[in-house]
Amino acid sequence: MNELPQGHGAQDQAREGDEFVIRVRDQFSSIDHAQWSRLSGAAPGGETAYNPFVSHAFLNALEESGCATAQSGWHGQHLTLEDSRGKIIAALPCYLKSHSQGEYVFDHSWADAYERAGGHYYPKLQCSVPFTPATGPRLMVSGDIDTGAAKQALAGGLKALTTKLGVSSAHVTFATEADIAALTAADFLHRTDQQFHFHNDGFGDFDQFLETLASRKRKNIRKERQTALENGISIDWLTGSDLTESAMDAFYEFYMDTGSRKWGRPYLNRTFYSLIAERMPDDILLVMARRDGRYIAGAINFIGGDRLFGRHWGCIENHPCLHFEVCYYQAIEFAISNGLEYVEAGAQGEHKLARGYLPVTTHSAHFIPHEGFRRAVADYLQHERAEVAHFGQVLSEHAPFKKGD
Repeated sequence: MNELPQGHGAQDQAREGDEFVIRVRDQFSSIDHAQWSRLSGAAPGGETAYNPFVSHAFLNALEESGCATAQSGWHGQHLTLEDSRGKIIAALPCYLKSHSQGEYVFDHSWADAYERAGGHYYPKLQCSVPFTPATGPRLMVSGDIDTGAAKQALAGGLKALTTKLGVSSAHVTFATEADIAALTAADFLHRTDQQFHFHNDGFGDFDQFLETLASRKRKNIRKERQTALENGISIDWLTGSDLTESAMDAFYEFYMDTGSRKWGRPYLNRTFYSLIAERMPDDILLVMARRDGRYIAGAINFIGGDRLFGRHWGCIENHPCLHFEVCYYQAIEFAISNGLEYVEAGAQGEHKLARGYLPVTTHSAHFIPHEGFRRAVADYLQHERAEVAHFGQVLSEHAPFKKGD
């Protein structure tokens, strides 16, 4: 565990006489569970909606299972802002990366340009939840200190760590708009992208949602749902105590099949799924498709304070429209049934638009010390943000809802 120069600004609004230091921890297990859970967005019942991906259980499971470690190219460099008694009052999950895999905010062209100019793009610092393209708090702050000052201290600490390590850049991805505001105020560059989310507008059931759609779209969804459940297929929702090892075994077989075809080598291992099923079972929903007495397909979702996060899907039998049913329509059903306001269906996918998922802008922030490279990236991002905004507007005009809704 290393220390960076003292976090400036936070002490201005803290208890008189306190001194603060930013520490860099290379193992998440060194961070106290109770202290982490006090931070904004981490504890159920807090002022900020609970986000399972920044929970101690999820982040620690990634490292403990060996999925996010130095050996896999995710070397922990977690920043904690602590007072003189060692109490953590703010934190930033961070990794030293030797590649750009598992991030979903693509910077391969940046790496190529930097290398062609004679530099070394890797390693870099990546502040994110590994393998998880879901927006959530990154600058985590407790409730007993000035939030703005603490976030500025973390942003300054990240810049200091970038300089100390001599790395090319630092990236904070899938951050909240509040975190982006703090980071851009600290001279980070702002980048945007697009995802598709479902908004539960107080629907009583799935049919009430369907009634808001244009007739052709409504008929198409009903047809897809009917087609998906042909051949004797039924759907189970598994959460909490239902997440047995046998259920996780079945899902992991699906995950491995899809992961092997998409990425060559899946990012997550079987141990990781056992750990999260044991330590955060009420935050997990498996949507499993059953036929002839066995599971043939499934998707894993995570339950937040106000939304459902769709993550991985896979199958061992191919059936028409089953992917749409398991990943999109069942997620909507669950959100409506449980009073969740949103469903985030993961990265990319314009095909989600016709199924009731609307375009939403996602945000990231990037610190680049090299002035020439920073100017080039800043110019690129200015044009990219305009393109993302225009594309989102075009997509919204083709939303499946009735005209006027």
